[in-house]
Amino acid sequence: MAVHAVVYAPASGCAWRHLPPAFGTSPATAHRRFTVWTEAGLWRRPHRAVLDERGARGEADWTSAIVDAASVRTKREDR
Repeated sequence: MAVHAVVYAPASGCAWRHLPPAFGTSPATAHRRFTVWTEAGLWRRPHRAVLDERGARGEADWTSAIVDAASVRTKREDR
């Protein structure tokens, strides 16, 4: 089922191309669905619900955060 593969890959850190065949969907299909669902904002509500629940139980530590970014050098135009 594609939804299981879509949740498994980001949660486990598994590369899309290394998804186990037991999910019954191709890595390309799983990645495509993840991209479409992400662009549609599907993950915002469940993510917020988890944060709210953990915060209500005092399990959320808001004193630190992790930021993930990539930096790519752009081509310089000759003037």
